Amino acid sequence: MSATLESPPTVEQTPGLIGAAEPSEAGPIEPSDLAGMPAPPAIPWPRLVQVLWFGQLQWHFVHHYRDKLGDVFRANAYVRGRTAITCHPDHIRSLFKAPPDLVPTLAAESPLRPVLGPRSVLTSNGPRHLRQRKLLLPPFHGEAIERYRRMIAEAAEREIGRWPVGRPLALAPRMQAITLDVIMGGIFGIEETPRPGTLEHALRLAIRELLRSSTLPGAKLAELMNIGHQEPFGLTKLGLMVPDRCLYAIIAKRRRAEDLDERTDIMSLIMRARTDEGETLSDRELRDELMTLVLAGHETTANQLAWAWERLVRWPEAHERLREAVRSDSESADEVLEATITEAMRVRPVIPMTGRRVMAPWRLGEYAIPADTAVGISILLLHHRPDVYPEPRAFRPERWLGHKPGTYEWIPFGGGTRRCLGAALAMAEQRVVLETMARRLDLEATTTKPERPKHRNVTMIPARGGRVVVRSRR
Repeated sequence: MSATLESPPTVEQTPGLIGAAEPSEAGPIEPSDLAGMPAPPAIPWPRLVQVLWFGQLQWHFVHHYRDKLGDVFRANAYVRGRTAITCHPDHIRSLFKAPPDLVPTLAAESPLRPVLGPRSVLTSNGPRHLRQRKLLLPPFHGEAIERYRRMIAEAAEREIGRWPVGRPLALAPRMQAITLDVIMGGIFGIEETPRPGTLEHALRLAIRELLRSSTLPGAKLAELMNIGHQEPFGLTKLGLMVPDRCLYAIIAKRRRAEDLDERTDIMSLIMRARTDEGETLSDRELRDELMTLVLAGHETTANQLAWAWERLVRWPEAHERLREAVRSDSESADEVLEATITEAMRVRPVIPMTGRRVMAPWRLGEYAIPADTAVGISILLLHHRPDVYPEPRAFRPERWLGHKPGTYEWIPFGGGTRRCLGAALAMAEQRVVLETMARRLDLEATTTKPERPKHRNVTMIPARGGRVVVRSRR
């Protein structure tokens, strides 16, 4: 499998766009079985070389070693010890279905932990994670998501109305503007643009500046400096001072609000939530959860939308199918929208890697690893398996028409007890924004050459931000 990106085809493709991987045994084994099985092949380069290569060019890194070493191989990564990297659905099933205490998340060891905080649902393990997850579940399901749809549609219409016609623009920052509006409204209950000088306005500016600073050249250095630290260190600590001050001030103000019990925004809901023992979240716990919701929900959804359009404008058949379905109000419009989003998240997953640390010896196909070994689940490689997805580099939304993604073959939101809490909200945002743009705008690519993946923190984003030209507005 080549590590190059695929351009649109010039001939009609063949059918059969969903396949299956050959079975591969996986799961915990007895310590006595470990000695009789080989370890996965290891990448020979020094750790520093591997960390820098993986951090800057993960797309090339994982595809190169998948081609060279197979489905399972070992690398030196951000976390302690050698990490076994796998991309087989059966291996992933064994990890996602295992008891949480047997496979704690690697997010608790990642450079994100000092930024999000150790008390976040994303970075915590064990009883704390289960407690936090239970408290946070209600705002992200059912009627709550329906309430956010109007907010998303209004934010999309406002932003699209500002775009110039006939001039190139990068979609990622425009999508971030929409998702920031949704975050300010849905999470904090701040639906109108805050007045300058207010605490809410300061929070909005602080969030925007924090995200902007993550694109600067020093951001990678700051990330590397955080390895092994529980709390923010160095440049990261400095960068978080203003957002943290704003968040704690907002929390204090909301606790004093007389209408707290009537508010329906996510922040108010989780402030009122209680455990079975009657406990509520402390200010520090609230800070960590809010920072996680802001950073995880803002950049990931925005860049996933930018990737969707980066693919659509280079695959005319898929683009035209979406426009036709939406503009004709076809009965198939919802299905086409869903298929387009699903395929974009398959071929360009914003989070390309997740992971667990196995606390027992574990079998991964023909190989075995000892207890206390980190296992990286390459979402990127899984989504590009030619046995599961024939023509894996092709952008073919039609592969999902009448076909639901497999639980262990399509995992942009992770899986098991660690599946992303905001998945339903992220999908709702993408549906509303994608539909609004397809209905209102005629977009073209600025070049036929695909944008290369750029890796920033734990995300994979379009290197040029998903550049397009608006040819006309309806």
